[in-house]
Amino acid sequence: ASCVQHRLVVRDASSLQLLQLYTCLDQIQYIEWSSDSLFILCALYKRGIVQVWSLEQPAWHCRIDEGSAGLVASCWSPDGRHILNTTEFHLRITVWSLCTKSVSYIKYPKACQQGVVFTKDGRYMAVAERRDCKDFISIFVCSNWQLLRHFDTETQDLSGIEWAPNGCVLAAWDTCLEYKVLLYSLDGRLLSSFRAYEWPLGVKSIAWSPSSQFLAIGSFDEKVRILNHVTWKKITELDHPATIASKKTIVYKEVEKSPTVDRERLSFPPTRELASSLFSTQSKYDISQVPVSLQYVKPVADRANPKVGVGMLAFSADNCFLATKNDNIPNAVWIWDMRKLKLSVVLEQLGTIQCLQWDPCQPRLAVGTGTSRVYLWSPAGCMVVQVPGEGDFQIVSLSWHSSGDSMILLSKDNFCVCYLEREEV
Repeated sequence: ASCVQHRLVVRDASSLQLLQLYTCLDQIQYIEWSSDSLFILCALYKRGIVQVWSLEQPAWHCRIDEGSAGLVASCWSPDGRHILNTTEFHLRITVWSLCTKSVSYIKYPKACQQGVVFTKDGRYMAVAERRDCKDFISIFVCSNWQLLRHFDTETQDLSGIEWAPNGCVLAAWDTCLEYKVLLYSLDGRLLSSFRAYEWPLGVKSIAWSPSSQFLAIGSFDEKVRILNHVTWKKITELDHPATIASKKTIVYKEVEKSPTVDRERLSFPPTRELASSLFSTQSKYDISQVPVSLQYVKPVADRANPKVGVGMLAFSADNCFLATKNDNIPNAVWIWDMRKLKLSVVLEQLGTIQCLQWDPCQPRLAVGTGTSRVYLWSPAGCMVVQVPGEGDFQIVSLSWHSSGDSMILLSKDNFCVCYLEREEV
Protein backbone atom coordinates (compact mmCIF):
# COMPACT_ATOMS: atom_id res chain seq x y z
CA ALA A 1 0.00 0.00 0.00
CA SER A 2 1.15 3.54 -0.73
CA CYS A 3 -0.39 6.98 -0.40
CA VAL A 4 -0.36 9.91 -2.80
CA GLN A 5 -1.73 13.05 -1.10
CA HIS A 6 -5.25 11.97 -0.04
CA ARG A 7 -5.40 8.75 -2.10
CA LEU A 8 -4.54 5.26 -0.82
CA VAL A 9 -3.26 2.88 -3.51
CA VAL A 10 -3.19 -0.90 -2.89
CA ARG A 11 -1.18 -3.08 -5.28
CA ASP A 12 -0.36 -6.76 -5.63
CA ALA A 13 3.07 -7.37 -4.06
CA SER A 14 4.23 -9.80 -6.77
CA SER A 15 3.02 -8.00 -9.91
CA LEU A 16 2.41 -4.40 -8.66
CA GLN A 17 -1.02 -4.61 -10.32
CA LEU A 18 -3.49 -2.04 -9.00
CA LEU A 19 -6.06 -3.73 -6.74
CA GLN A 20 -7.87 -0.94 -4.91
CA LEU A 21 -7.94 2.86 -4.83
CA TYR A 22 -9.40 4.66 -1.82
CA THR A 23 -9.95 8.38 -1.29
CA CYS A 24 -9.51 9.91 2.17
CA LEU A 25 -10.81 13.21 3.51
CA ASP A 26 -7.41 14.91 3.61
CA GLN A 27 -3.70 14.30 3.10
CA ILE A 28 -2.54 10.99 4.61
CA GLN A 29 0.32 11.19 7.12
CA TYR A 30 0.59 7.51 8.12
CA ILE A 31 -0.66 4.11 6.92
CA GLU A 32 -0.49 0.68 8.59
CA TRP A 33 -1.77 -2.81 7.72
CA SER A 34 -3.65 -4.92 10.23
CA SER A 35 -1.91 -8.15 11.26
CA ASP A 36 -4.11 -10.29 8.98
CA SER A 37 -3.84 -7.84 6.02
CA LEU A 38 -7.64 -7.48 5.82
CA PHE A 39 -7.77 -3.85 6.93
CA ILE A 40 -5.59 -0.79 6.52
CA LEU A 41 -5.69 2.40 8.56
CA CYS A 42 -4.91 5.89 7.30
CA ALA A 43 -4.06 8.51 9.92
CA LEU A 44 -4.87 12.14 9.12
CA TYR A 45 -3.05 13.80 12.01
CA LYS A 46 -3.88 17.36 10.97
CA ARG A 47 -7.61 16.62 11.23
CA GLY A 48 -7.41 14.23 14.17
CA ILE A 49 -9.09 11.52 12.10
CA VAL A 50 -8.33 7.85 11.35
CA GLN A 51 -9.99 6.18 8.35
CA VAL A 52 -10.05 2.39 8.06
CA TRP A 53 -10.60 0.50 4.79
CA SER A 54 -11.44 -3.14 4.17
CA LEU A 55 -9.77 -5.17 1.42
CA GLU A 56 -12.51 -7.81 1.36
CA GLN A 57 -15.40 -5.31 1.30
CA PRO A 58 -14.29 -2.15 -0.54
CA ALA A 59 -17.62 -0.45 0.13
CA TRP A 60 -17.15 -0.77 3.92
CA HIS A 61 -15.25 1.94 5.70
CA CYS A 62 -14.73 3.26 9.22
CA ARG A 63 -13.98 6.75 10.47
CA ILE A 64 -12.64 7.55 13.94
CA ASP A 65 -12.65 11.22 14.94
CA GLU A 66 -10.73 12.21 18.06
CA GLY A 67 -12.26 15.71 17.94
CA SER A 68 -10.69 18.47 20.02
CA ALA A 69 -8.33 15.98 21.73
CA GLY A 70 -6.27 15.80 18.52
CA LEU A 71 -4.12 12.95 17.25
CA VAL A 72 -0.35 12.43 17.24
CA ALA A 73 -0.02 8.63 16.77
CA SER A 74 -2.14 5.68 15.66
CA CYS A 75 -1.47 1.94 15.44
CA TRP A 76 -3.15 -1.48 15.28
CA SER A 77 -3.35 -3.92 18.14
CA PRO A 78 -1.95 -7.39 17.36
CA ASP A 79 -5.41 -8.90 16.77
CA GLY A 80 -6.08 -6.46 13.91
CA ARG A 81 -9.48 -5.46 15.31
CA HIS A 82 -8.56 -2.64 17.71
CA ILE A 83 -6.94 0.74 16.98
CA LEU A 84 -4.88 2.67 19.52
CA ASN A 85 -4.90 6.45 19.12
CA THR A 86 -2.65 8.76 21.13
CA THR A 87 -4.08 12.25 21.64
CA GLU A 88 -2.16 15.51 21.57
CA PHE A 89 0.15 16.25 24.51
CA HIS A 90 -0.05 12.50 25.29
CA LEU A 91 -3.06 13.03 27.53
CA ARG A 92 -4.43 9.54 26.88
CA ILE A 93 -4.48 6.52 24.57
CA THR A 94 -7.91 5.62 23.19
CA VAL A 95 -8.56 1.99 22.25
CA TRP A 96 -11.29 1.64 19.61
CA SER A 97 -12.87 -1.73 18.81
CA LEU A 98 -13.97 -2.35 15.22
CA CYS A 99 -16.10 -5.33 16.29
CA THR A 100 -18.09 -4.01 19.26
CA LYS A 101 -17.54 -0.26 18.69
CA SER A 102 -16.53 -0.02 22.34
CA VAL A 103 -13.95 2.49 23.61
CA SER A 104 -11.31 2.12 26.34
CA TYR A 105 -8.99 4.77 27.73
CA ILE A 106 -5.42 4.56 29.05
CA LYS A 107 -4.35 7.66 30.95
CA TYR A 108 -0.95 9.33 31.35
CA PRO A 109 1.04 7.72 28.50
CA LYS A 110 4.60 9.02 28.39
CA ALA A 111 5.95 10.90 25.38
CA CYS A 112 9.15 8.93 24.73
CA GLN A 113 10.83 7.30 21.76
CA GLN A 114 9.23 3.88 22.45
CA GLY A 115 6.39 3.99 24.93
CA VAL A 116 3.86 1.38 23.69
CA VAL A 117 5.07 -2.17 22.89
CA PHE A 118 3.34 -5.53 22.35
CA THR A 119 4.65 -9.01 22.99
CA LYS A 120 5.39 -11.03 19.86
CA ASP A 121 2.45 -13.37 20.49
CA GLY A 122 0.11 -10.38 20.87
CA ARG A 123 -1.12 -11.33 24.36
CA TYR A 124 0.24 -8.39 26.37
CA MET A 125 0.90 -4.69 25.93
CA ALA A 126 3.27 -2.54 28.00
CA VAL A 127 2.78 1.23 28.25
CA ALA A 128 5.27 3.73 29.68
CA GLU A 129 3.51 6.29 31.88
CA ARG A 130 4.40 9.51 33.69
CA ARG A 131 2.44 10.43 36.83
CA ASP A 132 3.33 12.96 39.53
CA CYS A 133 6.82 13.42 38.06
CA LYS A 134 7.55 9.68 38.33
CA ASP A 135 7.85 6.93 35.70
CA PHE A 136 5.55 3.91 35.69
CA ILE A 137 4.88 0.91 33.48
CA SER A 138 1.45 -0.64 33.02
CA ILE A 139 0.96 -4.11 31.51
CA PHE A 140 -2.41 -4.85 29.88
CA VAL A 141 -4.02 -8.06 28.61
CA CYS A 142 -4.83 -7.41 24.95
CA SER A 143 -7.85 -9.74 24.84
CA ASN A 144 -9.97 -7.55 27.16
CA TRP A 145 -7.67 -4.54 27.85
CA GLN A 146 -7.67 -5.23 31.59
CA LEU A 147 -4.77 -3.98 33.68
CA LEU A 148 -2.49 -6.87 34.67
CA ARG A 149 0.33 -5.03 36.49
CA HIS A 150 1.19 -1.45 37.34
CA PHE A 151 4.56 -0.60 38.88
CA ASP A 152 7.01 2.29 39.16
CA THR A 153 10.48 2.19 37.60
CA GLU A 154 13.79 3.27 39.09
CA THR A 155 14.40 5.81 36.33
CA GLN A 156 14.82 9.56 36.25
CA ASP A 157 13.31 9.97 32.77
CA LEU A 158 12.24 6.70 31.11
CA SER A 159 13.34 6.73 27.47
CA GLY A 160 11.89 3.48 26.09
CA ILE A 161 10.72 -0.09 26.70
CA GLU A 162 11.09 -3.28 24.66
CA TRP A 163 9.75 -6.83 25.15
CA ALA A 164 11.99 -9.84 24.66
CA PRO A 165 10.72 -11.93 21.69
CA ASN A 166 9.58 -14.70 24.05
CA GLY A 167 7.44 -12.19 25.97
CA CYS A 168 8.89 -13.07 29.39
CA VAL A 169 11.14 -10.06 30.05
CA LEU A 170 10.63 -6.33 29.53
CA ALA A 171 13.66 -4.07 29.10
CA ALA A 172 13.42 -0.40 30.11
CA TRP A 173 16.17 2.18 29.77
CA ASP A 174 16.71 5.62 31.19
CA THR A 175 17.49 8.95 29.55
CA CYS A 176 20.84 9.31 27.77
CA LEU A 177 22.04 11.40 30.73
CA GLU A 178 21.76 8.40 33.08
CA TYR A 179 23.17 4.99 32.08
CA LYS A 180 20.62 2.49 33.40
CA VAL A 181 18.93 -0.58 31.85
CA LEU A 182 16.25 -2.32 33.92
CA LEU A 183 14.83 -5.80 33.25
CA TYR A 184 11.35 -6.69 34.55
CA SER A 185 9.38 -9.92 34.59
CA LEU A 186 5.79 -10.16 33.37
CA ASP A 187 4.49 -9.68 36.93
CA GLY A 188 6.51 -6.50 37.46
CA ARG A 189 9.43 -7.89 39.46
CA LEU A 190 12.81 -6.26 38.88
CA LEU A 191 15.05 -9.06 37.63
CA SER A 192 18.23 -7.07 37.15
CA SER A 193 19.67 -3.59 36.74
CA PHE A 194 22.66 -2.84 34.52
CA ARG A 195 24.91 0.21 34.53
CA ALA A 196 28.16 0.25 32.55
CA TYR A 197 29.49 3.61 33.75
CA GLU A 198 28.25 6.64 35.64
CA TRP A 199 28.83 10.14 34.29
CA PRO A 200 29.08 10.32 30.45
CA LEU A 201 26.13 9.95 28.05
CA GLY A 202 24.50 6.53 28.39
CA VAL A 203 22.28 4.22 26.32
CA LYS A 204 21.64 5.08 22.66
CA SER A 205 20.06 1.90 21.21
CA ILE A 206 18.86 -1.54 22.32
CA ALA A 207 18.10 -4.78 20.46
CA TRP A 208 17.00 -8.26 21.58
CA SER A 209 18.23 -11.33 19.74
CA PRO A 210 15.37 -13.34 18.15
CA SER A 211 16.00 -16.19 20.60
CA SER A 212 15.81 -13.80 23.60
CA GLN A 213 19.22 -15.10 24.75
CA PHE A 214 21.09 -11.82 24.22
CA LEU A 215 20.34 -8.18 24.87
CA ALA A 216 22.61 -5.81 22.90
CA ILE A 217 23.04 -2.28 24.31
CA GLY A 218 24.55 0.40 22.10
CA SER A 219 26.15 3.23 24.05
CA PHE A 220 27.47 6.72 23.45
CA ASP A 221 31.00 5.52 24.26
CA GLU A 222 31.09 3.69 20.87
CA LYS A 223 30.71 0.22 22.40
CA VAL A 224 28.06 -2.51 22.33
CA ARG A 225 27.57 -4.51 25.51
CA ILE A 226 25.98 -7.96 25.34
CA LEU A 227 23.97 -9.26 28.32
CA ASN A 228 23.04 -12.94 28.69
CA HIS A 229 19.55 -14.17 29.60
CA VAL A 230 20.60 -16.37 32.55
CA THR A 231 22.32 -13.95 34.94
CA TRP A 232 21.70 -10.69 32.99
CA LYS A 233 25.38 -9.91 33.35
CA LYS A 234 27.66 -8.56 30.64
CA ILE A 235 29.42 -11.30 28.70
CA THR A 236 31.43 -9.10 26.31
CA GLU A 237 32.04 -5.60 24.95
CA LEU A 238 32.23 -4.94 21.21
CA ASP A 239 34.51 -2.00 20.34
CA HIS A 240 34.31 0.11 17.18
CA PRO A 241 37.86 1.41 16.59
CA ALA A 242 38.73 3.61 13.61
CA THR A 243 41.50 1.19 12.56
CA ILE A 244 40.83 -2.47 11.73
CA ALA A 245 44.00 -4.45 12.47
CA SER A 246 42.84 -8.06 12.86
CA LYS A 247 43.63 -10.34 9.92
CA LYS A 248 40.55 -12.42 10.76
CA THR A 249 38.28 -9.50 9.82
CA ILE A 250 37.27 -9.07 6.17
CA VAL A 251 36.93 -5.43 5.08
CA TYR A 252 34.83 -4.84 1.94
CA LYS A 253 35.47 -1.38 0.49
CA GLU A 254 33.07 0.16 -2.00
CA VAL A 255 34.81 1.70 -5.05
CA GLU A 256 33.35 3.54 -7.99
CA LYS A 257 34.45 3.24 -11.59
CA SER A 258 33.35 4.92 -14.80
CA PRO A 259 31.83 2.53 -17.36
CA THR A 260 33.67 1.79 -20.61
CA VAL A 261 31.67 2.76 -23.67
CA ASP A 262 32.29 1.30 -27.12
CA ARG A 263 33.30 4.19 -29.40
CA GLU A 264 31.65 2.56 -32.39
CA ARG A 265 28.30 2.82 -30.60
CA LEU A 266 28.63 6.59 -30.13
CA SER A 267 26.08 8.57 -32.08
CA PHE A 268 24.72 12.08 -32.06
CA PRO A 269 22.27 12.73 -30.59
CA PRO A 270 22.90 9.81 -28.22
CA THR A 271 20.07 7.44 -27.33
CA ARG A 272 18.57 7.60 -23.86
CA GLU A 273 20.20 4.29 -22.83
CA LEU A 274 23.61 5.41 -24.11
CA ALA A 275 23.36 8.80 -22.40
CA SER A 276 22.52 7.22 -19.05
CA SER A 277 25.44 4.80 -19.35
CA LEU A 278 27.86 7.59 -20.33
CA PHE A 279 27.21 9.70 -17.25
CA SER A 280 26.49 7.01 -14.63
CA THR A 281 29.15 5.49 -12.43
CA GLN A 282 29.25 1.85 -11.43
CA SER A 283 30.08 0.54 -7.99
CA LYS A 284 31.66 -2.66 -6.72
CA TYR A 285 33.38 -4.07 -3.65
CA ASP A 286 37.11 -4.62 -3.19
CA ILE A 287 38.65 -6.53 -0.31
CA SER A 288 41.03 -4.24 1.58
CA GLN A 289 44.27 -5.37 3.12
CA VAL A 290 44.48 -4.84 6.87
CA PRO A 291 45.27 -2.66 8.69
CA VAL A 292 42.50 -0.38 7.37
CA SER A 293 41.79 3.15 8.62
CA LEU A 294 38.10 4.07 8.47
CA GLN A 295 36.75 7.59 8.03
CA TYR A 296 36.27 8.99 11.53
CA VAL A 297 34.12 12.09 12.10
CA LYS A 298 34.74 14.09 15.26
CA PRO A 299 31.39 15.07 16.81
CA VAL A 300 30.45 18.69 17.44
CA ALA A 301 30.47 18.94 21.23
CA ASP A 302 28.41 22.12 21.66
CA ARG A 303 25.26 20.88 19.84
CA ALA A 304 22.36 18.69 20.96
CA ASN A 305 22.12 15.05 19.79
CA PRO A 306 25.78 14.63 18.86
CA LYS A 307 26.70 12.15 16.11
CA VAL A 308 28.50 9.82 18.47
CA GLY A 309 27.95 6.27 19.69
CA VAL A 310 26.24 3.15 18.38
CA GLY A 311 22.94 4.26 16.88
CA MET A 312 21.92 1.15 14.92
CA LEU A 313 21.68 -2.47 16.12
CA ALA A 314 20.12 -5.44 14.31
CA PHE A 315 20.31 -9.21 14.87
CA SER A 316 19.96 -11.65 11.98
CA ALA A 317 16.96 -13.99 12.01
CA ASP A 318 19.10 -17.02 12.91
CA ASN A 319 20.82 -15.23 15.87
CA CYS A 320 24.24 -15.80 14.26
CA PHE A 321 25.11 -12.21 13.32
CA LEU A 322 24.76 -8.71 14.74
CA ALA A 323 25.00 -5.64 12.50
CA THR A 324 25.93 -2.29 14.06
CA LYS A 325 26.65 1.28 13.02
CA ASN A 326 28.84 3.65 15.01
CA ASP A 327 27.76 7.24 14.30
CA ASN A 328 31.36 8.44 14.64
CA ILE A 329 32.22 6.28 11.62
CA PRO A 330 29.09 6.94 9.53
CA ASN A 331 30.20 5.08 6.38
CA ALA A 332 30.80 1.65 7.94
CA VAL A 333 28.64 -1.33 8.87
CA TRP A 334 30.09 -3.75 11.43
CA ILE A 335 28.96 -7.38 11.28
CA TRP A 336 29.75 -9.50 14.34
CA ASP A 337 29.72 -13.29 14.56
CA MET A 338 27.66 -14.00 17.69
CA ARG A 339 28.82 -17.63 17.87
CA LYS A 340 32.41 -16.47 18.41
CA LEU A 341 31.61 -12.97 19.73
CA LYS A 342 34.14 -11.61 17.26
CA LEU A 343 34.11 -9.03 14.48
CA SER A 344 33.62 -10.89 11.21
CA VAL A 345 33.11 -8.29 8.45
CA VAL A 346 33.23 -4.51 7.97
CA LEU A 347 31.50 -2.88 5.00
CA GLU A 348 33.15 0.45 4.17
CA GLN A 349 30.75 2.49 2.01
CA LEU A 350 31.27 5.70 0.07
CA GLY A 351 28.12 7.27 1.55
CA THR A 352 26.61 7.56 5.03
CA ILE A 353 24.62 4.53 6.19
CA GLN A 354 20.93 5.53 6.14
CA CYS A 355 19.26 2.17 6.79
CA LEU A 356 20.03 -1.51 7.28
CA GLN A 357 17.77 -4.53 7.71
CA TRP A 358 18.20 -8.30 7.80
CA ASP A 359 16.34 -10.74 5.57
CA PRO A 360 13.65 -12.30 7.83
CA CYS A 361 14.42 -15.83 6.55
CA GLN A 362 18.19 -16.09 6.18
CA PRO A 363 21.40 -14.23 7.18
CA ARG A 364 21.36 -11.64 4.41
CA LEU A 365 21.76 -7.93 5.16
CA ALA A 366 20.49 -5.07 2.99
CA VAL A 367 22.06 -1.61 3.38
CA GLY A 368 21.08 1.77 1.93
CA THR A 369 23.28 4.89 1.81
CA GLY A 370 20.98 7.50 0.29
CA THR A 371 22.04 6.65 -3.28
CA SER A 372 20.34 4.67 -6.07
CA ARG A 373 22.15 1.49 -5.01
CA VAL A 374 21.25 -1.20 -2.50
CA TYR A 375 24.04 -3.28 -0.95
CA LEU A 376 23.61 -6.92 0.04
CA TRP A 377 25.85 -8.98 2.31
CA SER A 378 25.65 -12.65 3.22
CA PRO A 379 28.30 -15.11 4.47
CA ALA A 380 28.91 -15.93 0.79
CA GLY A 381 30.03 -12.35 0.02
CA CYS A 382 28.91 -8.86 -1.00
CA MET A 383 27.18 -7.39 -4.02
CA VAL A 384 25.92 -4.01 -5.25
CA VAL A 385 22.55 -3.67 -7.00
CA GLN A 386 21.87 -0.57 -9.09
CA VAL A 387 18.23 0.54 -9.08
CA PRO A 388 17.24 0.97 -12.75
CA GLY A 389 15.24 3.99 -13.80
CA GLU A 390 15.44 7.60 -14.79
CA GLY A 391 16.23 10.45 -12.45
CA ASP A 392 17.93 10.39 -9.08
CA PHE A 393 16.45 7.65 -6.86
CA GLN A 394 17.88 8.14 -3.37
CA ILE A 395 17.10 5.24 -1.02
CA VAL A 396 16.20 6.59 2.44
CA SER A 397 14.64 3.40 3.84
CA LEU A 398 14.03 -0.22 2.89
CA SER A 399 11.88 -3.10 4.10
CA TRP A 400 12.00 -6.85 3.40
CA HIS A 401 8.96 -8.88 2.44
CA SER A 402 8.16 -11.52 5.07
CA SER A 403 9.11 -14.26 2.57
CA GLY A 404 12.56 -12.75 1.94
CA ASP A 405 11.96 -12.90 -1.84
CA SER A 406 11.63 -9.14 -2.32
CA MET A 407 12.15 -5.80 -0.63
CA ILE A 408 10.68 -2.36 -1.04
CA LEU A 409 13.03 0.61 -1.50
CA LEU A 410 11.75 4.07 -0.58
CA SER A 411 12.94 7.50 -1.66
CA LYS A 412 11.38 10.83 -0.73
CA ASP A 413 9.00 10.91 -3.71
CA ASN A 414 8.62 7.35 -5.00
CA PHE A 415 9.36 3.69 -4.34
CA CYS A 416 10.39 0.57 -6.18
CA VAL A 417 10.26 -3.16 -5.44
CA CYS A 418 13.41 -5.27 -5.71
CA TYR A 419 12.77 -8.96 -6.46
CA LEU A 420 15.44 -11.51 -5.59
CA GLU A 421 15.63 -14.72 -7.58
CA ARG A 422 16.23 -17.97 -5.72
CA GLU A 423 18.83 -20.38 -7.05
CA GLU A 424 17.42 -23.63 -8.40
CA VAL A 425 18.69 -26.57 -6.37
